Parts: sequence; C-alpha cells; structure tokens
Amino acid sequence: MLATYLGFFGFTLFVILYTTYRLRKDSFKSAKGYFLAGKSLTGPIIAGSMILTNISTEHLIGMNGSSYKNGIIVIAWEVTSAIALVIAAIFFIPKFIKMGLATIPQFLEERYDGLTRSIVAFLLMLSFVITLLPIVLYSGAINIESVFDFSEMFGIGKDRAMLFTVFVIGVIGSMYAIFGGLKAVAYSDSLNGIGLLLGGLLIPAIALFQIGDGSILTGLGTVYDFAPDKFDIIGSEDSVMPFSTLFTGLMINQLYFWGMNQAIIQRAFGAKNLVEAQKGLIYTGILKLFVPLIIVLPGLIAYYYFQDQYMDTPDLIYPLLVKKVLPTYLFGFFAAVVLGAVLSTFNSVLNSASTIFCYDIYQKLINKEVSEAKMVRYGKITSVVLAVFAIGFAPLVAYAPDGLYFLLQELNGIFFIPISSVIIAGIFFKNINKTGAKAGLFFGFTFYILTTFVLDVDIHFVHLWGIEFVLNFIIMYLVSKMYPEAPYVERTGVDEKKWSLVNVFGVILTVVTILIYVLLS
Repeated sequence: MLATYLGFFGFTLFVILYTTYRLRKDSFKSAKGYFLAGKSLTGPIIAGSMILTNISTEHLIGMNGSSYKNGIIVIAWEVTSAIALVIAAIFFIPKFIKMGLATIPQFLEERYDGLTRSIVAFLLMLSFVITLLPIVLYSGAINIESVFDFSEMFGIGKDRAMLFTVFVIGVIGSMYAIFGGLKAVAYSDSLNGIGLLLGGLLIPAIALFQIGDGSILTGLGTVYDFAPDKFDIIGSEDSVMPFSTLFTGLMINQLYFWGMNQAIIQRAFGAKNLVEAQKGLIYTGILKLFVPLIIVLPGLIAYYYFQDQYMDTPDLIYPLLVKKVLPTYLFGFFAAVVLGAVLSTFNSVLNSASTIFCYDIYQKLINKEVSEAKMVRYGKITSVVLAVFAIGFAPLVAYAPDGLYFLLQELNGIFFIPISSVIIAGIFFKNINKTGAKAGLFFGFTFYILTTFVLDVDIHFVHLWGIEFVLNFIIMYLVSKMYPEAPYVERTGVDEKKWSLVNVFGVILTVVTILIYVLLS
C-alpha cells in the first residue's frame, strides 16, 4: 500500500509543482490573462488540454463499460471527432478568432442580438451544472474508490465513501480553475495528458501480454477469436450505436463538441495566433484516432475475462479490469492519472462556465462597466458556486442502463442541438435572422425533451438529433421569411495568417477515419 500512496502523491505533486513553476511569472489580474491564458497557448498545449478536457472517467468507465456490453461500435464517438476537428480548424476557428471572441455566446450577439446571446449563455450554464460536472465527479469517485477502497479503509459504507470522494475531487479540481485560470488548467492538462496516455495504454498492453503469454499481438488475436462479433464496427439498427447514426445526428454532435463547445474551444481562443489554434485542433484530431486504445479496447478485453457477468452493471468493468491486470506497485500512479483526468474535465468546465457568466451574463446584463479585476474576482466566485452545486448533484447520478457515457450524451442533446443549429446557421446562412434563431432555440429545446423524456418515441436518440437539427433549420428559415429583417452584414476585419498545412492534414485525417471503418467492417 505504501507504493500506491507514493505513486499517487508523487505524480499528483509533480503536476502541481510543474504547473506552479510554469505560471510563476504570470499575472492573472486581467480578464484576458485569467480567462484566455493571456493569448499565449501553443498548438501542443492546446491539443493536450483539449484531449484531457474531453477524456475523463465518464470515458474510462463509461466508454469501456459500453464497449464491454456493446462491442467496438461505440468507437464511432471517438474516430469521427477527427473529421469534426478538421472542419472546426478550417471553417470555424478562423472566423471566431477574427472576431476576437472570448465566448461562443458573443458570436451570437454579433450575428443575431443580445437576447439570443443571453438565452444561450443561460442554457450553457444549466448544462454544465445538470449534466457534465456531476457525471464527471461521480464517475471519478467510482474509479478512485475502486483503487483506494476508502469504505474498507475507514470502516464506512460505500455510499458515504463515494460522498467523501466526490467532495475531495470537487475541492481539489476547483482549485486549478479558481486560482490559476485557463493557463493553469491548460498546463496541468498537458502533463496529466501524458500520464493518461501512458497509464491508459498500460492496462490493455499488460492484459494482452498476459493473455498472449508474452505477445501482445497473440493476446489481441485471442481476444478477437473469443468474441469476433464484438469487433464488428458496423452497428445494426437495433444496437446501441447504429451505423446509420454516423450520417444523421452523430456528426452534428461532434461539430458542436469540437467547434462550438466553450469548454473545448476556449483553448483555441487562448492561442497565440490562428496558426497555433489550427495546429492545436489538428493535433487533437490525430490524438483522437489513438484514444480508442485507452477507452474502447480495455472494454473488449474485459469481455474476454468476465464474459456476461457484469452486463447489468457495465460501469464496474474498467475498475475491475484495472485491479485484475495492473501490478499493485502501479496502482498509485494509475490513480493519480485517473484523478488528473477527472480534475482536467472538472476544472476546464468550471473555468469555461465562469468565463461565460462573467462575459455573457454579468458584464452584459448586470454591470457593463465592471473592471477587469472585478471580472476575475466574480469568475472565481462563480467557480466556487458551481463546484458546490456539482458536488451536491453528483451523488444523484445512478447507474444508467447503457452506462454513464450514454446517459451523458442523451442529456447533452437537450442543449447542444438547438445551440449548434443557430451557430451553424449564423456562420453559413446569412438569411437566417434573430427572430428565426430564437424560434429554432425554443423549438429544438422543446422537441428534444418531449421526444426523449416525455413521449414514447421509438427512435434512437442520435437519430432524433439529426431530425431535430433539420426541423430547427426549417423553423428558422420559415420564421425568418415571415418576419424579414435586413440581411446580416459581416463585420470587416483583418484575416490572420492560416497554417499552411491545415488542408493537407485535414485530408489525411479524413481518409484515415474512413479507412478505420473499411478495415474494421
């Protein structure tokens, strides 16, 4: 147990000391310094932070649990991200940086009006508190508790141990966001990201090495031969991830998450220039193609070990696999890696939520003349309040039938389809006006709640995303026609120099993504 503690506290302390050292000369008194890292982030730092903000224990636990139960078809959530990142790098981020945005809702005021900006800002704040933050905390607590077994250590029940773990993770995670702003989050993310890649790859590598009697490739062949159906990437229509969803709502989800989601795209807003922002997005796309080795393959290996034993509780699979294959002397390091993944997503969302509150709610609606020092202070207060709410909501997250990851995606659909439709309309369709945008937001929000949680509609929720997206556009177009306004005139500005290789890498990533489906089908 001593080795576990040394590994855990050693790596965690190293990340804290490294981040503190890198930020020793920085000032966080200005809004740009606190919320946008002083516009100093480079491509590798952006990519590392994006990946770790994206990957947390709802992926390690939820995605691996889902691949154990449903097979490799869930890889669609990951590999299609590369195409979305290419689109974001080529089309979205040049426009956003040219406009000098700090938040996504600012774009909506520029394109539509202040009310649209405020509505979306409130929806985003709600989505952070109700969906993402509690699930991240709860899934993180499951993994940390599985390593340290606090319930047995302190002689308390599992429920109380989970509450304790949620509280500790929430407090530590909020520290980064509160005291160091985006730059502290980004630098700690990058180091934790390296740890996650190393620690995450250890699990399947050791397992396959053991299964294959010293050969990882032999082990992979053995796992495949045991359940070849689990490796068919083409999901049937009655599966949890039908192949047809790739052509309906899935890509809309990916475009929103990687190109319009404040918690992700804020790293690109903090880039030194457009070139570094585009590099960050493309590097992230490259990394996303390797991420399934960490958050999908272990679930398939777990099926070899446990068969159908945990089909009703798939979110227990990843912790069980870790305990089965990982040497005890590496438990501490791995627990630190898991904690880093949890903290990254948690503190990133806190930072982005406080940015939205300060720019889009407080400065816009309450005090237009607020000083930068007060903006930073209110950002810290907002992070504290949201952290308290998230810690309170987290224990309410129970095991979902298809796992935590699918619960998260299903809940996210409430918010991102209406928001993504008005943003995409704003970027590509000048004849959609502010009245149409508001109608699209209201219709999309109502439609999804009714069809997913009220009415018994026998349609996969990802297909519902696609249907809702199309209906939103029809509503926005018709309302804009009924209540015409002067067409939008884009503000003139200086276009920044683009990365010369962005299109080349974009083509390569797209081709590789298609090849993955061809080879695994």
